[in-house]
Amino acid sequence: MIRFLLRFVGMWLLAGGFVALVLDGVRSIASSSLVMTPLGVTWLATSETSLARAEDLVSSNLPGATWETVMVPLLQAPLFAVLGVLGLLLILIGRPKRR
Repeated sequence: MIRFLLRFVGMWLLAGGFVALVLDGVRSIASSSLVMTPLGVTWLATSETSLARAEDLVSSNLPGATWETVMVPLLQAPLFAVLGVLGLLLILIGRPKRR
């Protein structure tokens, strides 16, 4: 059951990454320059309060420079890449064992 759930969520994340890639491609064609939407911009537009809570949570529970060294570069990464990598990881974790 857990494997199915991991693969299911992984497929949705992979599909979301593909949608983000298509949207960035359309925006790039329309503006005649490369456009990549960062994860942080999308998260801020979707839920500003949860981003602030995540920053508070990371800053209070992990060593001091964790937010700047780990989370800030992750939030600057393209949304399609983050969703695609997370989706692929979950799919690989949830795959059936070979005999």
